[in-house]
Amino acid sequence: MENTTERQYHQKKIMMINDLSGYGRCSLTVAIPILAALKVQCCPVPTSIFSNHTGFSTWFFDDYTEKMPAYLEKWEELKLSFDGIAVGFLGSERQIEITEEAISRFSGSGVTVLVDPIMGDDGKAYATYTPELCKKMERLVKLAHIITPNLTESCILTGRPYRRQGWKRKELEEMAKELQAMGPKKVVITGVREGGFLTNVAADGQETVFLRSRIAGEERPGTGDVFSAILAGDMVNNVPFADSVRKAAGFIGKCIRRSDELEIPRENGVCFEELLGRLIPK
Repeated sequence: MENTTERQYHQKKIMMINDLSGYGRCSLTVAIPILAALKVQCCPVPTSIFSNHTGFSTWFFDDYTEKMPAYLEKWEELKLSFDGIAVGFLGSERQIEITEEAISRFSGSGVTVLVDPIMGDDGKAYATYTPELCKKMERLVKLAHIITPNLTESCILTGRPYRRQGWKRKELEEMAKELQAMGPKKVVITGVREGGFLTNVAADGQETVFLRSRIAGEERPGTGDVFSAILAGDMVNNVPFADSVRKAAGFIGKCIRRSDELEIPRENGVCFEELLGRLIPK
């Protein structure tokens, strides 16, 4: 008699290490529905709980750092396995250490690791990111297969001076190669301004491609979380890297335009729910 377990459909699963913001469309509240649309199960590991993201004038915050090890130990006792591990914002050296341990314990053969090294924007590191914390992030980046830094974070990781515009593509290609030399095989430097366009620099070890799209509207919080969630889902679904980057950038542009049409306040992020069906594989 045929073993029915051999015929069972294997749904892909991703461990998503990130914070939970109840309002404002970012972090886990973005990743969970986007991964679901991509037919991937999102298994959250909360690093902290926010009532809303910190772009608002006030917020509630509960640090989950000391609970994370016990949380992950139960998954290990249950012998849970994952197809991918995705890492978002980490607020302390201890959280980075716990994440390193989680990757070590759960990233067996065939498990792909994506790290979004969220450290800063507009040429500045976030207030919580001390030089020591940035060094810890470099260690975490070495464990990743894919990283998605913005231009500021790419400069922090490579020690290059930041400038908002005027980058030559040869410089960007060299920066991507420096990031790959740190460990990850695939790198995308996001949101490089080229006139009225934003360019994502995607390097996969074989080639470096420059994927350019016209700036859709004003910058909004949470778009980086949308981007990395799409790449995380696609990485376990074996979507070609450049195709995934192109899809994520195009989807975000449509979400920004739709948010502007609906006059969604900027701090509320992008109304990706309006367009989520476009991500569902046919």
